[in-house]
Amino acid sequence: MAHFNQNFLDSIERDLPSHLSMEDFIAYSNKPLRLSIRVNTLKISSDDFIDLMTQKGWHFDPIPWCKDGFWVTLNQEIQLGNTIEHLQGLFYIQEASSMLPPTALLEQLETTKTAQTCFDNLFENSVVLDMASAPGSKTTQIAALMHNQGLLIANEYSASRVKVLHANVARMGVANCALTHFDARVFGEYMFETFDSILLDAPCSGEGTIRKDPDALKNWDNNDDKGIVDTQKALIESAFLALKVGGSLVYSTCALSRQENQDVCHHLKSLYGDAVEFGSLATLFPQADKACTEEGFLHVWPQIFDSEGFFVAKIHKISAVERQQPEPKKQKNFPFSLAKPKQVEELAQYFKDTFSITLPDNAQMMVRDLEYWLFPNPVMPLIGKMRFQRIGIKLADALKKGYKVRHEAVLALSSPTRFELSDEQAKEFLMGRDISLQEKVKPQGEVIVSYANNSLGVAKHLGNKLKNNLPRDLVKDKIALYSHK
Repeated sequence: MAHFNQNFLDSIERDLPSHLSMEDFIAYSNKPLRLSIRVNTLKISSDDFIDLMTQKGWHFDPIPWCKDGFWVTLNQEIQLGNTIEHLQGLFYIQEASSMLPPTALLEQLETTKTAQTCFDNLFENSVVLDMASAPGSKTTQIAALMHNQGLLIANEYSASRVKVLHANVARMGVANCALTHFDARVFGEYMFETFDSILLDAPCSGEGTIRKDPDALKNWDNNDDKGIVDTQKALIESAFLALKVGGSLVYSTCALSRQENQDVCHHLKSLYGDAVEFGSLATLFPQADKACTEEGFLHVWPQIFDSEGFFVAKIHKISAVERQQPEPKKQKNFPFSLAKPKQVEELAQYFKDTFSITLPDNAQMMVRDLEYWLFPNPVMPLIGKMRFQRIGIKLADALKKGYKVRHEAVLALSSPTRFELSDEQAKEFLMGRDISLQEKVKPQGEVIVSYANNSLGVAKHLGNKLKNNLPRDLVKDKIALYSHK
């Protein structure tokens, strides 16, 4: 049972729309959340994933605002985070409501491109910012919606959470991402009018998450929110300054109060007037209007769609605004340089000959010492404007003779040639063990091992066994397998 104090209930009653009841709010807040996942279409189509997992006892109900999101029920209890399919990045365990902001952010870009534009290149030149990214659910959703095209900058203020963010980005096969580690209030000046789209999923009081954590509001006090609201206002101002004219900003929180939601958006409009236009989300998905405010924002209460509480606002930048400070000085000492044509050719040949991988042409090969990286093309003009923690994917390390592929490159770059493993072999591989082969054959050297036709990592084929090359930090103590019925 959720713990409500009277101050919290009084606050909800003030903000709850007249067509919704407090009784329903309390009842739904005390219900456990439905389990929801998002299929990672960078690796597998939703149809193929449903076919694969239906055989393992999964049942799917579509989430109306995310074409690749589903509420799922399982025939047996199993820890989803330890399944092979999760560890190889075929799906992300994500609350249904949190799939709303990326959908709202990119739905218009999808529909306004001309019919002649190649679908694969819809986002080729797009530059998108996720201002508060960790742990990466929305970042990886945006990357999938962008089809790994263009540039997605994922920022996280907490140093420890940057590591979690990178782990999820790598697991999901995201190749178009650059990570930054800043207080997001700096973006307005450092990256003034740079981004086509920005998601600000702002830090908040978290009132909407009570179904996940019944004790979340045990000591709730409305007076504690003032500092949060000041931060939210500063962040939305920074986001608006960093947005290009004609661009779109989505502001979202998992809070329920007007103070952290509608009021923050109106604060932005009070500052920038007609440059700010609120976009309506009433037709974002069927029955979205049930959660719409008069401004066209989505204020999702738990009882409307049987989900967590959430708030989503779409804001368009109609005209230019004045820069508040002079442009910062360009940063020097960037440790990467462009790979030479011979290096590009050699590495491309290595990937093709060894793994049947063709390196993408929408990226730039870069070198740092003996490391080879692939940077998304749109990041190149931004280098020097801001310090990046990590850009793109690490392809390989140079050896005395030849190269050694990196695990994250194998997860992000698709190959038609793989060594398919059984359930038990895949489990052994993810636990860091070598795989014995039934018949001794000619050694094949480095091979990509896969499960369900999706890469798991790299092994060295020695003829009678596969020597495990999984990075030590990814080795798991326990892997969950489905029982066969």
